[in-house]
Amino acid sequence: MSPTPSARRLRLGLPRRVFSQVLLMQVAIAAGVAVLATGLFLAPLGDQLDDQAMRRALAIAQTTAQRPGLARDLRDTPPSPNGPVQREAERIRKATLAEYIVVMDWRGVRWSHTDPKQIGGIVSTDPGQALAGHEVMEIDDGTLGRSARGKVPLRDADGTVVGAVSVGIAYDSVRSRLIHAIPGLLAYAGGALAVGALAAWLISRRVHRQTRDLAFSDIAALLSEREAMLHGIREGVVALDRTGRIRLVNDEAQRLLGLGDTVVGRTPDEALGAGRTADVLAGRVTGTDLLTVRGQRVLVANRMPTDDGGAVATLRDRTELEQLGRELDSTRGLIDALRAQDHEHANRMHTLLGLLELEMYDDAVDFVGEVVGDHRATSEQITERIEDPLLAALLVGKATVAAERGVGLGVSDPTRLPDRLVDPQGLVTVVGNLVDNALDAAAGTPHARVEVELRAEGRTVTLRVRDTGPGVPPEHRESIFTEGWSTKKPPAHRERGIGLSLVRRLAERQGGSATVGEARGGGAEFTVVLPEALTEPCPEPALTAPSVPQHAEEGS
Repeated sequence: MSPTPSARRLRLGLPRRVFSQVLLMQVAIAAGVAVLATGLFLAPLGDQLDDQAMRRALAIAQTTAQRPGLARDLRDTPPSPNGPVQREAERIRKATLAEYIVVMDWRGVRWSHTDPKQIGGIVSTDPGQALAGHEVMEIDDGTLGRSARGKVPLRDADGTVVGAVSVGIAYDSVRSRLIHAIPGLLAYAGGALAVGALAAWLISRRVHRQTRDLAFSDIAALLSEREAMLHGIREGVVALDRTGRIRLVNDEAQRLLGLGDTVVGRTPDEALGAGRTADVLAGRVTGTDLLTVRGQRVLVANRMPTDDGGAVATLRDRTELEQLGRELDSTRGLIDALRAQDHEHANRMHTLLGLLELEMYDDAVDFVGEVVGDHRATSEQITERIEDPLLAALLVGKATVAAERGVGLGVSDPTRLPDRLVDPQGLVTVVGNLVDNALDAAAGTPHARVEVELRAEGRTVTLRVRDTGPGVPPEHRESIFTEGWSTKKPPAHRERGIGLSLVRRLAERQGGSATVGEARGGGAEFTVVLPEALTEPCPEPALTAPSVPQHAEEGS
């Protein structure tokens, strides 16, 4: 016979399924609690029944000792089975269902007993404490077996102890009461165990549904794999519970959002502050691939609800892709401009060639001067007013693109900007975004024009970009600075609604502001104020008078 495969061998010990393990453990706990509770109840129950029997015996003895004439009969009559003491004791015994009532004199001689033959004999237990005037409760063995006893002194009319009364209750009756209580107690324990088993089954069923019948080892493995996956992937993950509080943030999400471990247990508004990013994580903004800006990062967020009422949000960094998209747009614009310039240059060369062939030399000279002068005038106008080379180069390039699109681009007369920018790249981003938007708005309008104004006052730079487009309605003048908000159709390689948001964030990062209003004559006018955009001017060196040689001074 071939050996049984290890996969089909009988497993010993706990079952692997979580449902079975939880049910088995909870039933064992319920059974253990029921047994323990029963034992803890039975242990004091026996002592309680013993105490009740002794107190009952003592009460009967006290009642018997208070009977009128009993002390006199004990003193005046001899011990006899038919004596008045025996008759009274038997009457009380039958009425109270006591096992015995023994009345003795001060020597311990019985005057009454259940067995008349024992009358006149000495009691089998020590009556010393009762004859000394003390009441006694005890469980002891006597001539009638084990019993619960109560002993009290018997006093005459003067209060002198003349004997004692001993009453016994059969201990078998106490034991029978205890044994009689056990079935009922076990019934209650069984009922409690059944209720506990039912509750354990219901809880196990719930655990079974929530764990999808996985083994504990599988759950532990899944948790380890989840931790490795969440902290290893290059995508931010933020998990929220049903109350909207953050319960998990992986390493990439902390990096993208600039958060720490202390955000767990807080709402997105508390962790991030009010803004679009918090709205996306909290589910107040719905949709797929939602754009949001956090600091200088452009993020794409997706939020998926979970079965327990919570949600999981994923974040992808699109900052570099967005920059590449803008650079691609600029490159395409420059290529189009160069293509147009090439076409225009060919036309001009043909015109120049025709003038030379017609020997119209003066007209040819004037034509070349006019063509070169227009482009040179624009470049010189920009470079004279804007001393920063990056910003000047940007505007010269934008002027070429604007000319191709039929839009005039120039700088206003008050424009003056020294070469002392703290963050030239940041200002290039701001100007580039605003000029691009202005060109899009002004293109196709009559007398299309975009005007840029840059003025420096101390360390503050004020930027204004005006266009002749349709303008921005008052109800949308705040919305246009929100991430993802745009009225334009997005290009294939990137999303809209990021440029103006970046402009405002760059301005606010430097303590400034970005607003939009209506330009004179119609169109939109964007104003950006950057209070700390310039460095302090370098002090000019003091002019010193040239030193005069001593001999020259003497000869004068």
